[in-house]
Amino acid sequence: MSRIVHNDGPLIIGGGLAGLSAALEAAPRKVLVVTPAPLLEACSSAWAQGGVAAALSADDAPALHAADTAAAGAGLVEPGAAEILTGDGPATVEWLASLGAPFDRDAAGNFALSLEAAHSHARVARVGGDGAGRAILSALIAAVRAAPHIEVWEDGRLRGLVQDASGRVRGALIERGGAGSGRMIEVLAPAVVLATGGAGGLFAQTTTPAALLGEGLAAAYRAGAEILDPEFVQFHPTAIDVGLDPMPLATEALRGEGARLIDRDGRFLLGEAADADLQPRDVVARAVHAARAEGRGAFLDCRGAIGAAFAGEFPAVFATCMRAGLDPRETPIPVAAAAHYHMGGIAAGPDGRTSLPGLFAVGECAATGVHGANRLASNSLLEAAAFGRRTGRAAALETRGTGATLPSPVAPDLSPDALQTLREAMSAGAGVVRNGSGLTATLAVIARLETRTPGALPLIAARLIGEAALARRESRGGHFRSDYPETAALAGHTHVHADPALVAAA
Repeated sequence: MSRIVHNDGPLIIGGGLAGLSAALEAAPRKVLVVTPAPLLEACSSAWAQGGVAAALSADDAPALHAADTAAAGAGLVEPGAAEILTGDGPATVEWLASLGAPFDRDAAGNFALSLEAAHSHARVARVGGDGAGRAILSALIAAVRAAPHIEVWEDGRLRGLVQDASGRVRGALIERGGAGSGRMIEVLAPAVVLATGGAGGLFAQTTTPAALLGEGLAAAYRAGAEILDPEFVQFHPTAIDVGLDPMPLATEALRGEGARLIDRDGRFLLGEAADADLQPRDVVARAVHAARAEGRGAFLDCRGAIGAAFAGEFPAVFATCMRAGLDPRETPIPVAAAAHYHMGGIAAGPDGRTSLPGLFAVGECAATGVHGANRLASNSLLEAAAFGRRTGRAAALETRGTGATLPSPVAPDLSPDALQTLREAMSAGAGVVRNGSGLTATLAVIARLETRTPGALPLIAARLIGEAALARRESRGGHFRSDYPETAALAGHTHVHADPALVAAA
């Protein structure tokens, strides 16, 4: 039996950039942040290399940033949400800097900005070349630990949401101390903010922490929340292929500086034009995938563009390569396309509100409409911080419900073998290039696993992705169907709701 803990302010599940931004902005309400690992570990924010996109230069503007965001999103970006995001961009970067994020500066003290794929202007604020995520998150962690209104549990895992008879989310079931410990705690709060990250761990080839299995998405779905566009998964074209799981990332900024994608014979994968490798990520990822499938291999050649400056300009990538016995100053880096970011998720507004009263979602687990079918490079850290701040302020205004809560069942764990089977099936059938037979085979694997472990959150998340991908009979953004390669004339969102019987049973 679980014990009950009451929190006077928002319960925030997730300790990445989105969750911590929300926690700081919820002051002075008493906030409880719950994360399954110590802060700075097992979250994608800390692994982000590129930086934060924002219109920070004199020749740029939020409207131009919004236009680039919409173009990359392949017809599914919500204009209002994109305008809010890009309008918040400059102030968000300044806020992060005020907390101690050590952004690179030029000689005049202005933000040093880099160009990334599908941006019309250089607008990515970086830290130490390729260390933005860890440096920014470290600054927020210091602020969170110093904030008297925030308490942090660094050993808590979401096992389900707590609701009352009206469907309002009243809290969450948290397991503390590791799987199988039996220390179940029912945390009741005026608002629950899901900032649980993405679902890259559902794939055998991923650049994200393997523990990110879409569990927040699945828990929200089981509770009856609307899910938006779960089929849209972004695959990063330059995951470093040196036999590691997860796969290290070679930041897109390398191509922004002129590095080129080649095959083993030195031929350009996307053509000879100087900007050929700066096309949207889905295009580049499919080119890398095709070259590998054809046996030509795929490599990122940084020798001419970066060369001797590699160690100083991109220290994280350089260190990764050297640990693998590869000197990128002399040898092209072997790369593969790998699951990197989930554009779909829990339908939410810029202030994090979902379709369920009392439930908020922010960061990668949310789908706010700003990414559409294909996220523009470096918009993810911006969304996490900008909408995290908005979500924290909105969640702080919620008042405690008065109805009795209903029993909350504990979601079961997958065995390691079952999880590996799932990951391999997802990469094989729901990866960079999809088709009807592959998706059907993947869903069959998921169905078999569900008979053994019904209600496991990773299986629910994987099924949502697979079913939506099978239903979308077109190619758009990060979703490519070899059996339906054309893009439909009219763009449409995928809206998914749980079967009412499932919600009642949960």
